[in-house]
Amino acid sequence: MIATSDWRDALRLTLPVAMGYIPAGIAYGVLFVAAGLPAWLAIFSSVILYAGVAQYASIPLLASGVGIFTHASNTFAINLRMAFYGIPIIHQLPTHKTARLICLFCLSDETFSLLTTLTPQQRIQLILPISVLNWCYWLVGTILGLVVGAGLNDLVPNLDFALVCLFAILAYEQFKSVKAVYPIVFACIAFLVAIWLMPSWVLLGGIVLSSLMIITRFFWQHR
Repeated sequence: MIATSDWRDALRLTLPVAMGYIPAGIAYGVLFVAAGLPAWLAIFSSVILYAGVAQYASIPLLASGVGIFTHASNTFAINLRMAFYGIPIIHQLPTHKTARLICLFCLSDETFSLLTTLTPQQRIQLILPISVLNWCYWLVGTILGLVVGAGLNDLVPNLDFALVCLFAILAYEQFKSVKAVYPIVFACIAFLVAIWLMPSWVLLGGIVLSSLMIITRFFWQHR
């Protein structure tokens, strides 16, 4: 049972995420229906998949009618980074099985970034309400986007840039907390290499290269 004070603290901490997630979710819902896809599928995706970048990437794939294997492999590759997110917080996960599964399911870039700014004790206490609230923000944004409809995409172009802005803000906040420069350097190198070697798969290539460099650095330090 989560205490009322924990929900209140989690709400206060997640308000910046809400300010990014709700507009980004609205953009996702608008772009989804603008592509001619059914509204129920967008809600289903936000409930079951809950992966902002992968959901955005799924829109052109679903609209073009690609096979399930291509869609699944693309989603798996983009979300593979979540395995690395779970390692630093594994000891702060709830002991209750259901709560533990909820936290793992709701783990996202923004949730992880926010948790890394907290003390280990705060993570243990607030990881569940923070995870649930962030998931709710994304779902609410998706529904609002579907209600507004595809017309908003014509009035406000480049709506999907809201998610990029949120990533930039969280990256800055995490840098102030952790004071680690190497992830930014690795990300820039991976991005440039991906543009050069695989221009059609920049996001996927950048994620894979960044992950490889981080893993290499970890093993090099612990030789």
